[in-house]
Amino acid sequence: MQNSTVHPYIPNTVPSVIEEMLAVAGATSIEDFYEDVPATLRVKGLLNLPEPFLAEADLEEHVSSLLNKNRSTREVLSFLGAGVYNHYVPSVVDEVINRSEFLTAYAGEPYEDHGRFQALFEYTSMMAEMLNMDVVNVPTYDGMQATATALAMAGRITGRSKVIVASEVNPDLLSKVNDYLLSHTELVFVPTRNGAVDTDALAGLIDAATAAVWVQTPSYHGVLESAGQRIADLAHAAGALLVVGTDPITYGAITPPADWGADIVCGEIQSLGIHQWFGGGRGGFIAVHDDPKFIMEMPSRLFGLASTSVEGEYGFGDVAWDRTSFALREEGKEWVGTAAALWGIAAGVYLASMGPVGIAELGETVLARTAYAQAALSRIDGVKLSDSAAHFREFAIDLAATGKTAAQVVTALRARDIEPGVVVGEHLLLVCVTERITTAHIDTLASALTDFLKEN
Repeated sequence: MQNSTVHPYIPNTVPSVIEEMLAVAGATSIEDFYEDVPATLRVKGLLNLPEPFLAEADLEEHVSSLLNKNRSTREVLSFLGAGVYNHYVPSVVDEVINRSEFLTAYAGEPYEDHGRFQALFEYTSMMAEMLNMDVVNVPTYDGMQATATALAMAGRITGRSKVIVASEVNPDLLSKVNDYLLSHTELVFVPTRNGAVDTDALAGLIDAATAAVWVQTPSYHGVLESAGQRIADLAHAAGALLVVGTDPITYGAITPPADWGADIVCGEIQSLGIHQWFGGGRGGFIAVHDDPKFIMEMPSRLFGLASTSVEGEYGFGDVAWDRTSFALREEGKEWVGTAAALWGIAAGVYLASMGPVGIAELGETVLARTAYAQAALSRIDGVKLSDSAAHFREFAIDLAATGKTAAQVVTALRARDIEPGVVVGEHLLLVCVTERITTAHIDTLASALTDFLKEN
């Protein structure tokens, strides 16, 4: 049965228009288009949705009421991280990406969109320089897709089907990667030691079936991997690749993974000039060395520059287009659809405005404030750090000795307009410190936590 409601915001919902479209398609009802989908997989009945708002004013009021339930980081003191971070976004970033030339341009060639090509080429060039890699893709949907694709690339390059997960990985990231690789790749997990990779345990698991060792640094708990060269050597000795998932904002202050042997570096670019925005604008990057064996396994778009027929003139556009599913269609290695290209432009503007000195200062600031927060919180009676490794931006505190759960702490401090962190265990709280968190903010958190524990 067709829904007879005519929606003012959804085109072609007038019953007579629907009947006309069905007639042109040679169908008697919309159900005809889904007859090849098994009945067991189809939704029966109507979805549990509210009645539509037919007046624009009613719709605006309803949406505003939903948005007003949100509390932004301007209203509360937030130590939330776990994948989406409250870094400062220079105003020039929003100014540029809200220009219609970038905001509304969707694809490329149909619009003769060479300005966007150049902007994305500049982004990938700056990323490559910061990561000390040669080739970086136009952003994928998010870092989760980028990581899954990087691991799938490793499988195709080596002809193997096992990935060893050597670090603490964000559960959301792991879930998406597992979904993507489930049909053709086995994930094997190595318990960490003191929050970092246990290289002895790793050595016992790498074998001739290993396609890649997957390391996250910073890890889910913010641990910076210190045994990168050892891990790379173990992987390469077995003919496996080292895939490193990371946050590029880290590499103003520490050595990039390429320098200690990473074959593929991947991750999320949300930290680079993209607001948190109800879960964050997301974009994923994949970086490799200038090796055709790796480049030709990258399914996503690559932009480069080339000379034109005019002396001294250069143009920007796709490189090795024939590798993509746009060219190969169903024969492609992976399907590539809409990219998060706008976020690549945002990240490019951010990197250009910060410059190498700015990125270095930011990294050093975050490292220092992370250490300050660790010291301040671990001085509280009953509170201890979950490990003694080096951390960037995030670390977990163990509240077991206080007799309070992490959820209780969150509830209590939230009532004081403080979001103290993300619950990652019954007594474990993941605390995040960016450059926007000052030492005074950290002192406020430590004081509030101390008061709560004393009062209860």
